[in-house]
Amino acid sequence: FPNQKNQCFMKELTTLEEYIIRAQNKFPGATGELSQLLRDIGLAAKIISREVNKAGITNILGYEKSENVHGESQKKLDLFANEQLISALSRSNITCMVISEENEGIVRLSGESGKYIVYMDPLDGSSNIDVSVSIGSIFSIYMRPDGDKALTEEDALQTGEKQVAAGYVLYGSSTVMGYTTGLGVRLFTLDPSIGEFILSSEDVKIPEYGNIYSADEGSYNFWELGLKKYVKHCQVIDPKTDRPFKARYIGCMAADVHRTLLQGGIFMYPDSSKYPNGKLRLMYECNPLSFIIEQAGGLATDGKKRIMEIKPSSLHECTPIYIGSRKNVEKLKEFISESDETPAG
Repeated sequence: FPNQKNQCFMKELTTLEEYIIRAQNKFPGATGELSQLLRDIGLAAKIISREVNKAGITNILGYEKSENVHGESQKKLDLFANEQLISALSRSNITCMVISEENEGIVRLSGESGKYIVYMDPLDGSSNIDVSVSIGSIFSIYMRPDGDKALTEEDALQTGEKQVAAGYVLYGSSTVMGYTTGLGVRLFTLDPSIGEFILSSEDVKIPEYGNIYSADEGSYNFWELGLKKYVKHCQVIDPKTDRPFKARYIGCMAADVHRTLLQGGIFMYPDSSKYPNGKLRLMYECNPLSFIIEQAGGLATDGKKRIMEIKPSSLHECTPIYIGSRKNVEKLKEFISESDETPAG
């Protein structure tokens, strides 16, 4: 650039905190409490990311001698992530209770005076920890229904449609935080050199159609007929529809959905004869990631009903889920519906 020898060209960097504050300032009368809550989660994510990256040299890998509410062995890093997120959420006195995969009941915070309820999976994909494969954290935020009444577990049993914010943090080749407040999806990447999440994508849109399917095919024989037929459909050679699809499965819902968000396709964790109600948790895995995907233009269903319309009956309820690009999910629903209508025998 001969006429611009002394100019330095550099993309403007926006940190998570700056972005949240700017977004808040667009709404006159905003109290800033939700913004503070998102910043608190961002801080906890930085601490968890640091420990994930050095876990192998600090003796933090491996199992504790305990199980979580689902009967799964708890890993040291699971418990560390749980403690960090709860600590961060209790700091600002705006969260009244937390529901975590690692705790059986509700965890009451700040003298029960806060206005927000937070669901979280502190470390999604724990089976990947010891083999250095991607893991994540997932969170979902609701308003407390009535701040004048005594706090009860029932206050937390709201449909996903009532989420005011949701997001995830992915600890992989880089640490990425994605979130929505109902106004689109933003992605931030952690720059470890300055310790800040930097805006990387401001309005993420999932492709309308993708050629990737993601499922634990080791459970194929336990699936219902409609899903089996759909997976075979994905494997058929058809250049017009970009088939056969690629099969990708990480074993961490946050990671699989993150890839689906960016590249399109479908992630599936169905019900089966082995898990009649599915295995993934409605409130702190399926609802928040469904909110993200819907805000990006995709769909999320249990095969018959929109995930975010399911009325929860318990804190740790499970559900089947099919989530991803609009056309892929609609095609899957066709196969399930046709199978349901086929007479037995």
